[in-house]
Amino acid sequence: MADLLHLGEELNKTWKNLSADWARLARKAATAITHFTPKPLANGDQAVNPSAGWGILAAEISEDDDKIVVRLEAPGMSRSDFDLEIANDHLIVRGEKKYEQERKKGRYVLSECAYGSFERVLPLPTAVEADKASAHYRDGVLRIEIPKAPQARRRHFAIKVK
Repeated sequence: MADLLHLGEELNKTWKNLSADWARLARKAATAITHFTPKPLANGDQAVNPSAGWGILAAEISEDDDKIVVRLEAPGMSRSDFDLEIANDHLIVRGEKKYEQERKKGRYVLSECAYGSFERVLPLPTAVEADKASAHYRDGVLRIEIPKAPQARRRHFAIKVK
């Protein structure tokens, strides 16, 4: 009987740990999960797998004294697929990941890729000079550099000890 109670306690601990880890993962990934609105294909059909309308656009936002750098993983796109905007202390990234049929015969057994138009809104940590922002796309990563507004830049002053 004691063994059965011990087993129950261990299963309960395992379930609590699993639940806590799942909740932590969900909180961490919640902002990266992005809805892709499927567009009709050239032949009039909807996207390959309508259930694949959700995808992950993982982002990193870092800052130094003078600028904010945003990196967004968006593989399979080209520079012209993006539309960037800064509004109300948020970076808005819109785009479209186009579906390209790789083969003429056969069918997909699994498709976890999301296609269609998307929008991702990223909060910026401080005031910026939006008109001086620049963006580059290379190897599936969109990198955006945004200078901080003069009042948001950190200034260093040396203080003489008398």
